[in-house]
Amino acid sequence: MQKLLDVLASGIHDSKNQLFLAESLVAAYENQHQADLGEVRFAIENAASRLSRSLAAYRLLRDGAQLAIVPVIIADLVDEVALAQRAHLSKQGLRLALDCPVVDAWPLDRDLIADLLNNAIQNACRYARQQIRLSARLDHEILILRVDDDGPGFAQLPPASGIGLLLAERIASLHQHQGRCGQLLLGNDSPLGGAWLELRLPT
Repeated sequence: MQKLLDVLASGIHDSKNQLFLAESLVAAYENQHQADLGEVRFAIENAASRLSRSLAAYRLLRDGAQLAIVPVIIADLVDEVALAQRAHLSKQGLRLALDCPVVDAWPLDRDLIADLLNNAIQNACRYARQQIRLSARLDHEILILRVDDDGPGFAQLPPASGIGLLLAERIASLHQHQGRCGQLLLGNDSPLGGAWLELRLPT
């Protein structure tokens, strides 16, 4: 079984490389013909990101998975995610608001947490009416990273059955400190009127 999983992971990696090649060809076409294919590039990047999440899930769901924990300036992380998403959200007519009074560094896996937040914002984009908010705050030595939207909310709170939520829960639980594990929470009572996703990381 493990050999089969390794073969599948290799195939996913090759597919991701082909998407990066396709993105380069699209960029070259844009430059040559003065065309704007930003949404095409975003779709390619999104597909590549999903494949990356599949590879990350493969690695993290194995026994003995390890995170690359380093001190991360939370305000920089929030800005990085906002920069990655703002152009697409703008084309969708959505506004991304930021609320990050946290100025300290926090120990976490920067790449995995950034990918988790990017994915959460992209999911919120599918349902939001006008606004999405990305926030970070501290609560009794817990870092809370949260995405809110003003959409209709979940018809019912989803179980963690899809690869995105399974991976997010795994990422949260692997962030541990003094016997405490991170958590992923979902709800429908956002101050914006829609759904929310909350990642709680201990230190």
